[in-house]
Amino acid sequence: MTAAALGLVLAAAVLHAGWNALAKRGADPLAFFALCSCVAAPLLFPFAAPLLWRDEVPAGAVPFVLGSIALHVLYFYALGRAYSTGAYSIVYPIARGLGVALVPIAAYLLLDERLSPIGIAGIVCVIVGVAVLHQVGHRHAIATGASLGAATLWAVITGLSIAAYSLNDRVGVTRLHPVAYILFIEVGCGLVFVPATLITRRGAIRREWAANWAAVIAVGAMSAAGYTLVLLAFRLSKTGYVVAARELSIVLSAVIGTLLMHEGRVAPRLAAATIVLAGVVCVALAR
Repeated sequence: MTAAALGLVLAAAVLHAGWNALAKRGADPLAFFALCSCVAAPLLFPFAAPLLWRDEVPAGAVPFVLGSIALHVLYFYALGRAYSTGAYSIVYPIARGLGVALVPIAAYLLLDERLSPIGIAGIVCVIVGVAVLHQVGHRHAIATGASLGAATLWAVITGLSIAAYSLNDRVGVTRLHPVAYILFIEVGCGLVFVPATLITRRGAIRREWAANWAAVIAVGAMSAAGYTLVLLAFRLSKTGYVVAARELSIVLSAVIGTLLMHEGRVAPRLAAATIVLAGVVCVALAR
């Protein structure tokens, strides 16, 4: 993995862990993510407008943009449902771990991306570490009497959507600049979530903004910036490596879930997160 790609992905991982922790505060997940898209799109527009003026939108990019909007709508909806029914430290490892496991296989089959032995070893380490983190979170949830079924189901759906949009976007950003690409995703998600929220939850957007406006602004900015960095990294490295290295955020989530959200003991979570980190190091050294 190139140094530039690694730097982009690690910065994205920090942003990703941060906004996921903040998103857990949302009282109404649908309203929360609708507002986040409304914040992200205006922030991205000044950067995307000159690119769109220069390059316009190639016809070949349109199907990938539309596909990414649909997959991100599913992703944010499933993530919101998962967070509303389960612990951050259970939901996050399942959702992110599925992407790491599925993307390299699918990238090999669909994009003919071949990984080196050390890259494969790194991805395996990430998957093992994620599995251990989930088991630790699972035990804590049982001990506290938390419900697991719905949270796990929605986390799995979130993970499948991550794998799908990662593969879609890997090709999409070869046809359209990543900054313009993410702008269209945010606008599309807003056009879906805002009307859906207004129809199904009268007054929810106003209440969510009043209660969590600071978190909405932070999540909107961090999620847009973080995924833009990932899209830029897709242009520089193989999909499997980018998705795996991004999971450094799981290490951060283990600390956040334990220290800030009081979701169990820190030692076993950090041990599992260290396995993830070892996998990320292997991916960073892979070619």
